[in-house]
Amino acid sequence: MYKLKNPIVILNFKTYLESSGEKALNLAKSLESVEEESGITMIAVPQSADIYRIKEETSILTLAQHIDAISPGSNTGSNLFETLLSSGIDGSLLNHSEKRMELADIDLVNSKLNDNDLISCICSNNVKTSIAVATMNPQFVAIEPPELIGTGIPVSQAEPEVVQGTVDEVKKINKDVKVLCGAGISTGEDMAQALELGAEGVLLASGIIRADDPKKALLDLVSKI
Repeated sequence: MYKLKNPIVILNFKTYLESSGEKALNLAKSLESVEEESGITMIAVPQSADIYRIKEETSILTLAQHIDAISPGSNTGSNLFETLLSSGIDGSLLNHSEKRMELADIDLVNSKLNDNDLISCICSNNVKTSIAVATMNPQFVAIEPPELIGTGIPVSQAEPEVVQGTVDEVKKINKDVKVLCGAGISTGEDMAQALELGAEGVLLASGIIRADDPKKALLDLVSKI
């Protein structure tokens, strides 16, 4: 299992043109550079088509955006665990609000990741869901109220009780599960507030990806730590 020091920054590339193809590689290189300069763990979450190249040309930790709960065989248009594993993934996001999963499917895919000593970051939308997924022993639980995603309003300000409640309840279940704060995180102040609430890192996306200078935005993100 990966032993990662806090704080953690996970950047979800989503399907923005600014984070696709050649630009995905450039963004991964920016993450790599900021990690070297700051000493803070940076993790890339590109589209499946960009994973292999990023792993070939950088040393950045890389997660898939989603893995389907399927076995090899007669499936079309799905993300197969074995294929992503051969592409070099270090783990995967699961259950993002834009790619919800059934609880049984989360458990199945999470077990595959755990069995292969890979990173599992399970997203949740509230404290109750955080409790449920924490029992599966992922490496990370990322709390992201969906109504705040992409708004620029950080959950650490709008709903601090959700972050604190998730941290408290997850740690009761398994103190080794790290809690990340997502939704609206984009600045150094946002990240500092998330850490003050007990989060051990952040999961972010558009605030960095769509910035005029993503590397500068990443350096600002970690500037208050």
